Amino acid sequence: MTGPEGVRVAADATLDVTLTVNGRETTLAVAPRTTLSDVLRDRLGLTGTHVGCEHGVCGMCTILVDGEAARACLLFAVQCEGAEITTVEGLGSAGDQHPLQRAFSHHHALQCGFCTPGMLMSGYDLLAGGTYDEDTLAEDMSGVLCRCTGYRGILAAVADVAAACPDGVPAPRAAAPAALVGRASGGGAGSPAAGPDDDVAAGAEPVEITIPSGPPTVTVDVASTLASGVEDVWAVLADFERLAACLPGAEMTADLGDDRYRGTAKVALGPVSLTFDGVAHVVEHDPDAHVMRVLAQGADRGGSSTRAVIRLAAEALPDGGTTLRAGADVHLSGRIAGFGRALAGDVSRRLFEQFADSVDTAARTGEAPAPTSGPSPFRLLLGALRARLRRVLRRRRR
Repeated sequence: MTGPEGVRVAADATLDVTLTVNGRETTLAVAPRTTLSDVLRDRLGLTGTHVGCEHGVCGMCTILVDGEAARACLLFAVQCEGAEITTVEGLGSAGDQHPLQRAFSHHHALQCGFCTPGMLMSGYDLLAGGTYDEDTLAEDMSGVLCRCTGYRGILAAVADVAAACPDGVPAPRAAAPAALVGRASGGGAGSPAAGPDDDVAAGAEPVEITIPSGPPTVTVDVASTLASGVEDVWAVLADFERLAACLPGAEMTADLGDDRYRGTAKVALGPVSLTFDGVAHVVEHDPDAHVMRVLAQGADRGGSSTRAVIRLAAEALPDGGTTLRAGADVHLSGRIAGFGRALAGDVSRRLFEQFADSVDTAARTGEAPAPTSGPSPFRLLLGALRARLRRVLRRRRR
């Protein structure tokens, strides 16, 4: 493992890191702060590496780095330049299971299954390292925590494989390709498959935007009263370049045709600053009803990604003003999903409120608002916390 030494990188910059994961070499651009567990799960789709405590205590994320057990949550991906990584997907496949996997099944050495990948990799490391001792087996396997099985089936499975393989446990059997957004160096045959977010970041023609079928992380609906007339407001919404300029921190970079657009969006919250490269597709545009619907997806090089269904509607008011209704079903993954639903919802509402103010200004002046460097993290967070405090106080008064 030969991570970069003495390299200074800007907070929002990335480094190219080449890893060999389950026998396949792949090169990814990652932020220096991105953990190996996040790269394996969010960038390569190898979700068998489970994340529990994220402090190296529970052992759920145990993998092999250059043949030795390691906690993926405690390693930065940039530390692993040139390393050979083996995850539970590389231990064996459904059609060709490793003896340790078969033994776990035989002894029913699992219940909820959350600790099972860590147990398998830890058990393999113990057997492959030549330090197996029946008398100390329970202590040697105690580095991975289990809250279901009582450990007996797990210990019996490891002991069975040790007895069946006195000359050494077989090597990992499967070479699992990276599944999501990793890009292999050279891009030749056998390269890991690129995912949809890879096309977003690499500048290729956009793929079809697919919205996850499960419930969204956050659903937001905001209604704002604007002084401008409905036709002036709709003129802003119908011009996607002006519309994008009204979104805090957003910038349209290319018109791809067929109602598709490429752009970037910067979001900062506390110490975390994210820059998303993404695409948007206008799938509904009704100038008579003043209604539009947009599908959007984006990815940050640090491993965060988002997909959203955005709804916009302008309604005329009797006094000549406009009610602008903005709503979104937002699906988050990666580091950004670590923010609580309530906080993510509050921040999203604040962004829509700022968007409405910008649309009103653009409708009144007839010009696109000046580009911004992104929403102030302090103001967004402070506004979200104030809004939450007001809701708590209202509930207590009732």
